[in-house]
Amino acid sequence: MTAHDRWLLRTDTTTYAVTLGGDGRWAELAAWGPHGAEDGPSPMDWSRRTHFITPADAAPAEYIPYGLRPFTGADLVASRPGGDRGSWWRFDGATQDGDRALRLDFADDLLGLRTALHYETVPGTDVVLRWTELTCTGEDEVRLERFDSAAVNVPVQGGARLTYLAGQWSQEFQLRDVEVQRGRFEMESTQGSAGHAYHPWLAIQDAAAPAEGATPTYGIALEWSGNWRITADAEPGGAVRVRAGRVPHEGAVRLAPGATLVTPRLACAFSPDGLDGLARVWHRYERHLTGERMDRPRKVLYNSWEATGFDVDAEGQLELAKVAAELGAELFVVDDGWFTGRPDDTGGLGDWDPDPAEFPGGFDRFVEDVRALGLDFGLWVEPEGISPRSKLYAEHPEWVYRIDGRPATLVRNQLLLDLGREDVQEFVIGTLDGLLGSHAISYLKWDMNRPPTERGRPGHPAGADPEHQDLDAAHIAGYLRVLDHLRTAHPHVTVEGCAGGGGRVEHATIARTDVVWPSDNTAPMDRLRIQYGYLHAHAPHTMSSWVTDAPGVFDPRPRSLAFRFVNSMAGVLGIGADIRHWTPGQRSEAARWIARYKEVRDVVHHGEVHLLGSPADPTCGVQYEEPGGDRLVVTAWNTGLLDGAPLVPGRAARLRLRGLRPDAVYADAATGTRYSGAYLLHSGLPFAWTAEHDAELTVLARQ
Repeated sequence: MTAHDRWLLRTDTTTYAVTLGGDGRWAELAAWGPHGAEDGPSPMDWSRRTHFITPADAAPAEYIPYGLRPFTGADLVASRPGGDRGSWWRFDGATQDGDRALRLDFADDLLGLRTALHYETVPGTDVVLRWTELTCTGEDEVRLERFDSAAVNVPVQGGARLTYLAGQWSQEFQLRDVEVQRGRFEMESTQGSAGHAYHPWLAIQDAAAPAEGATPTYGIALEWSGNWRITADAEPGGAVRVRAGRVPHEGAVRLAPGATLVTPRLACAFSPDGLDGLARVWHRYERHLTGERMDRPRKVLYNSWEATGFDVDAEGQLELAKVAAELGAELFVVDDGWFTGRPDDTGGLGDWDPDPAEFPGGFDRFVEDVRALGLDFGLWVEPEGISPRSKLYAEHPEWVYRIDGRPATLVRNQLLLDLGREDVQEFVIGTLDGLLGSHAISYLKWDMNRPPTERGRPGHPAGADPEHQDLDAAHIAGYLRVLDHLRTAHPHVTVEGCAGGGGRVEHATIARTDVVWPSDNTAPMDRLRIQYGYLHAHAPHTMSSWVTDAPGVFDPRPRSLAFRFVNSMAGVLGIGADIRHWTPGQRSEAARWIARYKEVRDVVHHGEVHLLGSPADPTCGVQYEEPGGDRLVVTAWNTGLLDGAPLVPGRAARLRLRGLRPDAVYADAATGTRYSGAYLLHSGLPFAWTAEHDAELTVLARQ
């Protein structure tokens, strides 16, 4: 091997090594792991002997086309329209920027396609970003049936354990795993969004090793807000190969001569410390994505939806705002129902004017009345939605996704705007600029409750078949353009991302919003499981969570108000209950929890996280360590039976903390109790649960 055909990329603590394979016809992974893992024979090395498959089918290829890899799964399937599928490459050069960035070029002169593999490390993290550029270099267009972003190879000895996030609406982010000795695992969304059923995130480990502890753990996350697919193959020779990329709604995309298609970025992460360690890698990466906005405190909000639903009027909202201010909330958000024609979900979307009948003194007067209470003001919008009864639909029926001659399906009594159209983008930008420029709004909740169904563009030019339109990519480009506009034109506005709960949570959205809404389900035990899965993939500062009175949907066991508050304080605290009906005792308790949250939110949002146990255990928690280690915040919950706890002999439940200095002393800020780091690591932090005391927030100061 010569110096020019092996390239190293270095993150904070890891090395990613790439080499050429197949006589220079493709790139292969040589090593991926902690610094020094590249020194020695590659764990991906193989004998080069094959039977009934080609060498490329057995190789740990970084990205490879059908043609070179005909049997075990290709990342690129391309052809000329009407021609044979397949591409055969020649290496055409490399461009490297130290150990931080790399570009590898491959060409197929007969097909007329150039493929550029891109690698880029992210400063301050252990993430390598990968993506692919495809350029049509011939005189004829190229048809792309599959064009993944990248492939990831992981050496395993005892088969692979794949950990993923699955669920449904109101039960998102359920942590699941499956062992794959041989065969294929696949998940995807074709709902025009990340979706509720699966999440574009995957962790890969050797199945012979435990999920936690000193287990090398690899992860991927796709930065894409539209249709996507992740495929994992347990391949010949003892490796697992994972491919990820976007999926065109039309089934294929046509690339015109001279045009370039850039795939979404795939974030690739490594930790030597199991799933818990991988979570911290993702958290650091998302703090990087947030950038300067990390310095803004995430304010305690009150949202009126669960209290009033569509029954929005100035008097009722102000009544809620006054109570919220007394509790210590810092922000009041009016949810759905504030605009003209919106007494229920059958009308109004698209006509974004405050309803004068509900705000008789004027909307500005109402906003100022809220702000006079010491609260910032926020508003719910669903810019992509449109009601068939709206004035906008009457004026612009061509703006809606529809297939000529076919009936339109209503979802939540609404249709979806074609945000891939520039005129629709301009309408949305103008609408949001008008609202934010005319009223003192500092918070915007962007919702999306309706996936695309009949995804056609009526009246498109003759001969422009769907493969030329690439409607999914066009919609996402429009969506991101509007979010980018909000960030630059209204930098003071906090933006929340929501899609019927957690239907559109991925890195493209997280990079452009301040918080996201993981689920519409706010019931205590259900929400704990949702947030447990969420925190494996995403950072606490992005996780909006409300205290409500909602009963359990999947787990109806009642829990205390304290349980609900500690649950919500594990991310970004909000209140969504009808606080007008809370007793004086409940209001007093809520005010105490809100005050405590304000004292610790900087640790929760900026700290290093350890997930302690799981909701399947009788006691579980989350540990947050302040940068520098001077303060620890531990949120803890009892999820088991409580009735017998005060009546029979028993010991306190304990959570063993992680990552502490054994020789340090940590003092409980509330009780003054002092613990050695060794004690907390070995014996654990004690919790004496009872039916009335089922959750706690503990702050430990290092002495």
